[in-house]
Amino acid sequence: SREGRDGTRVRGAPRGDVWAKTKRGGAGMMVRVALLRGVNVSGAGKLPMTEFRALLAGMGLGRVETYIQSGNAVFDSDLPAAGLEVSIPAAIAGRFGFAPETFVRGAAEIAAALTGHPFAGADPARVHVFFLKEVPGALDETGLAALAAPGDGWHLSGRRFTLHTPAGIGRSRLA
Repeated sequence: SREGRDGTRVRGAPRGDVWAKTKRGGAGMMVRVALLRGVNVSGAGKLPMTEFRALLAGMGLGRVETYIQSGNAVFDSDLPAAGLEVSIPAAIAGRFGFAPETFVRGAAEIAAALTGHPFAGADPARVHVFFLKEVPGALDETGLAALAAPGDGWHLSGRRFTLHTPAGIGRSRLA
């Protein structure tokens, strides 16, 4: 366990600064992050993290770590992200009976999401990053503006949509 941002102890949190380097394993091994949707939410999509880590290690992924009960994992792999986005939910379905939507990104892409937007000076608790399966077409800026709460802002960069909600995400109709 380690200390979280709020001072609480977080069991299972990735140790060290996994974002400091994009390579940490053997030759060709890249740091990858798997983000699973709908895992361990309101009793649905139950996925015990100990078993999830073992499943990923059994798939040949290295140095597997998970973050709390979120279904998010950090690991080393030389496999392409697109292939992992298929094989990870298939393996979960085979073992646990459901196949969560899975996004796999490299450490560099995750690190870029933290700063690659125009809200760098904003309260980080009010900046939300949504990873997308593919690059969308043009944004409907007029439609977004019609839904936005005062002060809301957004930024699209590739397969990433960043939303700034100064009044809180619960008050934004864009969330």
